[in-house]
Amino acid sequence: MKLLVSNDDGISALGIRALANTLAAAGHEVTVVCPDRERSATGHGLTLLQPIRAEIVESVFHPEIKAWACDGTPSDCVKLALWALLDSPPDLVLSGINQGANLGTEILYSGTVSAAMEGVIEGIPSIAFSLTSHTHKDFQAAAKFAEILVAKIAAQPLPELMLLNVNVPPLSWEEIAGVTFTRQGVRRYVDVFDKRTDPRGKTYYWLTGEVIEDVEPPIELNLPTHIPLDVHAIQKKYISITPLQYNLTYGHGLNQLSGWESEFP
Repeated sequence: MKLLVSNDDGISALGIRALANTLAAAGHEVTVVCPDRERSATGHGLTLLQPIRAEIVESVFHPEIKAWACDGTPSDCVKLALWALLDSPPDLVLSGINQGANLGTEILYSGTVSAAMEGVIEGIPSIAFSLTSHTHKDFQAAAKFAEILVAKIAAQPLPELMLLNVNVPPLSWEEIAGVTFTRQGVRRYVDVFDKRTDPRGKTYYWLTGEVIEDVEPPIELNLPTHIPLDVHAIQKKYISITPLQYNLTYGHGLNQLSGWESEFP
């Protein structure tokens, strides 16, 4: 398959090298276009008020991989690749392997998921891969599953245009309990900002926080409750795959508010 690979951890990240090199070694045609530095938690931001530059990168990836480092956001990288750098569209857009989880409501901030979602917006099925640890440095199990999943899609294409959000527990391949399809959960945090004082006595804030609970999404979303939550699947040592799409329309809310139309002047 022809694959476009990006990320939000930057060109130097171990995760993107593991992903791209594994897929190139498996015989896929791989192109990498990713940020020239870490751009985590940038969401779906695009660069509009300054030019975007991309430089060819050599001697970093598998010799068959064409690679560019871009000074824009993850979404910039994918958009630039699709509209300017590639001579034809890829079969899949892949993002990752991210260093850290993208579970529950975290996906709204994730540059990793947003890079993949840019592919879906352009009509190309996409996958976001994340390793659910900020300290575990062994990406081999996640890369192995990426190779398996891409081979599966090559043989049996996805039935509809979608993004698969894949989270892999930080374990060896033998320790992983299995693979399960999941729905998006909700994550809540405590102590979100750390208040500090700099050497000149000025107050500043550092965004931090710890997860205090992973909870069920509202029942009004009409998601099948027998499908496990992504956050729970990871806790049970399963690889989590959550199908996503970019249309955020709240169907239940639309039904509830439709009666208001006649009340407006």
